[in-house]
Amino acid sequence: MTVGKDVSALFPDVVNCMQTDNLELKKLVYLYLMNYAKSQPDMAIMAVNTFVKDCEDPNPLIRALAVRTMGCIRVDKITEYLCEPLRKCLKDEDPYVRKTAAVCVAKLHDINAQLVEDQGFLDTLKDLISDSNPMVVANAVAALSEIAESHPSSNLLDLNPQSINKLLTALNECTEWGQIFILDCLANYTPKDDREAQSICERVTPRLSHANSAVVLSAVKVLMKFMEMLSKDLDYYGTLLKKLAPPLVTLLSAEPELQYVALRNINLIVQKRPEILKHEMKVFFVKYNDPIYVKLEKLDIMIRLASQANIAQVLAELKEYATEVDVDFVRKAVRAIGRCAIKVEQSAERCVSTLLDLIQTKVNYVVQEAIVVIKDIFRKYPNKYESVIATLCENLDSLDEPEARAAMIWIVGEYAERIDNADELLESFLEGFHDESTQVQLQLLTAIVKLFLKKPTETQELVQQVLSLATQDSDNPDLRDRGYIYWRLLSTDPVAAKEVVLAEKPLISEETDLIEPTLLDELICYIGTLASVYHKPPSAFVEGGRGVVHKSLPPRTASSESTESPETAPAGAPSGEQPDVIPTQGDLLGDLLNLDLGPPVSGPPLATSSVQMGAVDLLGGGLDSLIGGPNFVAPPAATVPANLGASMGSGLSDLFDLTSGVGTLSGSYVAPKAVWLPAMKAKGLEISGTFTRQVGSISMDLQLTNKALQVMTDFAIQFNRNSFGLAPAAPLQVHAPLSPNQTVEISLPLNTVGSVMKMEPLNNLQVAVKNNIDVFYFSTLYPLHILFVEDGKMDRQMFLATWKDIPNENEAQFQIRDCPLNAEAVSSRLQSSNIFTVAKRNVEGQDMLYQSLKLTNGIWVLAELRIQPGNPSFTLSLKCRAPEVSQHVYQAYETILKN
Repeated sequence: MTVGKDVSALFPDVVNCMQTDNLELKKLVYLYLMNYAKSQPDMAIMAVNTFVKDCEDPNPLIRALAVRTMGCIRVDKITEYLCEPLRKCLKDEDPYVRKTAAVCVAKLHDINAQLVEDQGFLDTLKDLISDSNPMVVANAVAALSEIAESHPSSNLLDLNPQSINKLLTALNECTEWGQIFILDCLANYTPKDDREAQSICERVTPRLSHANSAVVLSAVKVLMKFMEMLSKDLDYYGTLLKKLAPPLVTLLSAEPELQYVALRNINLIVQKRPEILKHEMKVFFVKYNDPIYVKLEKLDIMIRLASQANIAQVLAELKEYATEVDVDFVRKAVRAIGRCAIKVEQSAERCVSTLLDLIQTKVNYVVQEAIVVIKDIFRKYPNKYESVIATLCENLDSLDEPEARAAMIWIVGEYAERIDNADELLESFLEGFHDESTQVQLQLLTAIVKLFLKKPTETQELVQQVLSLATQDSDNPDLRDRGYIYWRLLSTDPVAAKEVVLAEKPLISEETDLIEPTLLDELICYIGTLASVYHKPPSAFVEGGRGVVHKSLPPRTASSESTESPETAPAGAPSGEQPDVIPTQGDLLGDLLNLDLGPPVSGPPLATSSVQMGAVDLLGGGLDSLIGGPNFVAPPAATVPANLGASMGSGLSDLFDLTSGVGTLSGSYVAPKAVWLPAMKAKGLEISGTFTRQVGSISMDLQLTNKALQVMTDFAIQFNRNSFGLAPAAPLQVHAPLSPNQTVEISLPLNTVGSVMKMEPLNNLQVAVKNNIDVFYFSTLYPLHILFVEDGKMDRQMFLATWKDIPNENEAQFQIRDCPLNAEAVSSRLQSSNIFTVAKRNVEGQDMLYQSLKLTNGIWVLAELRIQPGNPSFTLSLKCRAPEVSQHVYQAYETILKN
């Protein structure tokens, strides 16, 4: 059987041997059974009686052997006969049998999940987590984790502080694989506060000194995850950082394959918390006998750790690497020098001189890589190192790789005015234009157009030659399109061409290859798994029906929140809890160019009271639960938000002293019309406009002026997808043709039932307008207050409960300056724009207004406005479940109060 021969014909005879008392023989028979039961399911039933009998054998080894084999025989017909023996083994007095039975439950669940649930095995497994034997605990955790993975929605591993304590106790005594299962399970737990997180970290830290690298990485994963909840001001936080470095360094003394896995994980850790290994640069220096995959990974980490303090030794090391024999490694080393120059500004000069030394070696591939990185250095530090261009031009003839040729052409085009023979250099490339790669052809086209714009008299022939090669003689659509664009620009408006082609370029950023922060947070949760080696989430490479759960780091605690910048702060809640308010752009980049400009589909009228577009109810359990059903209990005084001031006194009754009542239906503030589309950009059509909200209806008030010499007709308008689903509620109706020099005013009704896509900035609106001449595109920013609905006044008790319920990290504070109004005037002015004052109170001479507003998609925003009589500066605190809205709400406050 083990040498590949089919011996299934002997099945009945082998099954007869099961009755033997000889343990070795019994093992062989069971091995045979596992192998052939699938192909002989009817015969396998003969073995059931023996299993049942063996599960009651006095020898625990035989009991365990029987239960292990039962789990491995994947035959539906016999699984139900195995339930009784398995139940007995799960309660066996011998821990060896119990731990084997725990794994058997997971195997049985894979064959028939319903059977396992009906028989109550999952509850028995949960009880085993409290077992006195650490190996039983570890196997029970492993089995439950396995089952939970295939059923992400089930909450099998219902972890609480008591069960966590039991797991931590078992952690010290079980085998290494048991420890890995327990640590992985701990990593899925979210502590209730930073004290619990610190306590778990303290008990997990000793695992860092384990001999097995998998245990070490699992412990690192738990610590990296829970550090997220610790304040950076804590002494313990600094101690933990110091403790994490030595085990990671030790991993690098293992064999190359393990080193590679460790390095891929370290790469993630360094991106998340570079301070852990900032003093360990020397460990990542390459050894002569390292395999290439280890060398390249070490090089990557060296660049990530490069700083002003260690740049000198890093550069010396990189220069050494650039003289190695391994071509791939040398290329990467030269690139690394360039990346160091971009990352550490103080070292740029030294890096450039190192690159020039390398160019002098005249080694072809070194020269080519050096030219590619010098191009990036020019982009980062313009007008600083151009003195080296002469040296680069000397090496023009040796360039044979597309990327190096393209980089050199870019340099010649960009600095054409400083290179006397720039036209000759570019002409030399033009001779074999059709043999060049697309990258080089595109770069050459742009460089010659730049040269023409800088030296028009000398290079007219050259530019005509390249434009004709790119358009008439080329079949590459990218090249042809770029050629035609340049041709039209140069022939119609050379000034505009100069502005476009010679525009100032943005500086390149220092870290272009960093992993995107949300993906990095997810990968940190997968340290020590295949995802951390691929640097991809499991959903990118795991196929099949198993649900892949998206993991995320726990939210930062309030005390540590201030230490993180808003860009790097992790998401406020695990991804499963709260759906996004507004879908993000993702891959669905709105493209106005493919809009069908027919008359827009008019949606239903604006229903301000309902939550539209499937937007989530951002108050959690729905407003009803807060206002109160039959079992509603009014929130106690403790629910007053902390920052409503400690001096609120005992009773809440005096806090809310305003009469209730919905806001008046007078219109909100309307900004004066601004020019959105100038006539010069729209062939004579000038569009000005503003947005208004009157009695629950939003409109776009447009003014169309014809500054062309021909009549304009057939107007239509369409909006791109936007953050709040704004769309025309009716076609754009211009009743008579628009004659030259004529102006017409139109009010276009809008609704908020269009397609939704998160824009940058949030209130950006991209519009396409069509007439008989052409289609024109423009974008404008709409004021957010046109989306404030009339039923945005929140009940007082609900205001308190909601303020308390929204996490503190979602609070934003702003200053409104130069506003001489008093509290009454502020309140009435805001009310006319649907920002309602829920309560007013005077605290230590300051007027405090507590306000609420609601957006058309159901997002509530709560505000606290502090007004000091006689002081024209107000403090505005905003709380909202979608914090990205706060900045725009603040701008609405400013606009309304100052106009």
